[in-house]
Amino acid sequence: MTTSVPDLYVEFDGLPATGDDLRIPAFAGYGHFTAMQVRDRMVRGLALHLDRLDSANRELFGSPLDGERVRGLVGHALDGARRHDASVRVHGFMPPGSPAPVPMVTVRGPVPADHTPRSLMSVPFARSVPHIKRPGEFGQVYYGEQARRAGFDDALLTSPGGMVTEGAVTNIGFWDGTSVVWPDAPALTGITMALLESGLARTGLPSVRRGVTLDGLTGYRSAFVTNSQGIAPVHRIDDVPFTVDEDLMRLLGQVYEDAPREAV
Repeated sequence: MTTSVPDLYVEFDGLPATGDDLRIPAFAGYGHFTAMQVRDRMVRGLALHLDRLDSANRELFGSPLDGERVRGLVGHALDGARRHDASVRVHGFMPPGSPAPVPMVTVRGPVPADHTPRSLMSVPFARSVPHIKRPGEFGQVYYGEQARRAGFDDALLTSPGGMVTEGAVTNIGFWDGTSVVWPDAPALTGITMALLESGLARTGLPSVRRGVTLDGLTGYRSAFVTNSQGIAPVHRIDDVPFTVDEDLMRLLGQVYEDAPREAV
């Protein structure tokens, strides 16, 4: 008899989620999370994910979230979902009446990397408290949908004055011919972005943070976006075209592939 693998598997604090558990994310959006791709029970940059969760938990709830505990919860949820390859999210929530926050782990099927060149529509939106990754950000979803309706792949968030900050669900980087440039603006430092920054430093290729404005986009030859699913080139922002630099993308891809993986 073949046992089917669930499309979505959820655990709260190491136990299969109940209906009451699922009311917490449905009706109480105050929390944080991190998203990772698991392959053969290994995760790139796992220590960065664990540090992100602990830092956000301390800031939002005033208590730490032990990394080894989270590692164990992710492994337990993978066992429950009967998956070695998966898309995993770890959330921190404070259930009503609970004396302490509770971790929620969700497990879905793996998402393969998509390197298709993207088009981005700039929008006037900046996330509040952008250094914390959190669920239910209305503006990101709203502007992402508006961009897709206008024929773009996603939105590019900008602050007053046309300062580029980040993609709706990505970080964005630029190539000026000599350096990888990350916008020096309030934004979430994504795990893939952090892995590229440290990896590029080891290769000797300059990686810098610099203010990027919409009216200065023509000063960059190429652009790319990053998130937990990998890296993809950008071929257009609004009406500004960008070259898809295959050499640059191969280098970024190799740096990312070389990032150490840790077991869960």
